[in-house]
Amino acid sequence: MCNEPSTNGQNGVANGVSNGNGADKKPRSVPYKAIGDYLSNTGRFKIIESTLREGEQFASAFFDTATKVKIATALSDFGVDYIELTSPAASPQSKADCETICKLGLKAKILTHVRCTMEDARLAVETGVDGVDVVIGTSSFLREFSHGKDMAYITKSAIEVIEFVKSKGLEIRFSSEDSFRSDFVDLLALYKAVDEAGVDRVGIADTVGCASPRTVYELIRTLRGVISQKTDIETHFHNDTGCAIANAFVALEAGATHVDTSVLGIGERNGITPLGGFLARMIVEDRDYVLSKYKLQKLKEIEDMVAEAVEVNVPFNNYVTGFCSFTHKAGIHAKAILNNPSTYEILNPADFGMTRYVHFASRITGWNAIKSRVEQLGLKMTDEQVKALTAKIKELADIRPLAIDDTDAIIRSFHLDLADK
Repeated sequence: MCNEPSTNGQNGVANGVSNGNGADKKPRSVPYKAIGDYLSNTGRFKIIESTLREGEQFASAFFDTATKVKIATALSDFGVDYIELTSPAASPQSKADCETICKLGLKAKILTHVRCTMEDARLAVETGVDGVDVVIGTSSFLREFSHGKDMAYITKSAIEVIEFVKSKGLEIRFSSEDSFRSDFVDLLALYKAVDEAGVDRVGIADTVGCASPRTVYELIRTLRGVISQKTDIETHFHNDTGCAIANAFVALEAGATHVDTSVLGIGERNGITPLGGFLARMIVEDRDYVLSKYKLQKLKEIEDMVAEAVEVNVPFNNYVTGFCSFTHKAGIHAKAILNNPSTYEILNPADFGMTRYVHFASRITGWNAIKSRVEQLGLKMTDEQVKALTAKIKELADIRPLAIDDTDAIIRSFHLDLADK
């Protein structure tokens, strides 16, 4: 259960009043916000949602057709621009599922991700997708130990596939694989060639999660100067070293236009940029743009759906929807939050359909949190009485963990004693 009111022993409680006045105050502008850059697309990016492609590579993932339809429909309704599906060359059922989803008439465009071969490209076109995402490894590791092709062969194959897909009137993206361990000169020459062949998007993929924000910024900024301005730049970041969201953000700052995500970040190994975490970062950057495009209040529903499908629990510290995301415990935090939530929250939980919690059943609780709970229970006490009550709660909390029911019982008993005096 994530950030929902609980009465079953959880040591936190929903703060029914957002602040002392009963309403959130609008956060002030972030003082350290980046200066605008004419290349930056942090306020006009697009999401390519890859739960049904990258996410199928997650260790415990198995999506049957009905589940794929349910997830695709939910993601489209959420507002993602594209939904990327597993290659139809992967299996007969993958091809059939691709055709099924293409016939749903979803608002999001449907893509499929294939190898850079004419055989895969023809299969992709037959499914009815709106676009084809083509990929081939370009690092020395993949050229030697995976497909065994040199850069001349890669360039020739890429151009052939691009021209074929374009002739069918579909969108086409060409991406290198393991981009950040590829030779820089070879990489830029390849992108220039596919750009001249008329590709709609070029893709940069941090396949092993080795890239840092600085290297991402430098590569994207350089690439933006090599290809034409009309060609979009897609980015795909794995999270092996924990930089996926930061890398996606700086890629947009450097001129990238599209970001690959998956729900809960599921994918190969540790997965890729998580949809929820990415949008948490982006709403801080451009609130109006994010709220105008995405139905953020549906995020938890989608994450719960995918978590159930792949048989995992949503982590306690998951971005936005995790159990602890908007829970405040320390006394000085609680006082400030009750006065103005912006003091300790950069995100507004209401934007995501979530609720903040002031944790009051512990030894580090403050009297302001107890006072808030007293008011929620419909009781009346003076500040001095609340402070005395807080001392009693802390005394017991020093001995053993307290549940909500325990603390409420102490509060009600203390109130009854006051009435008897």
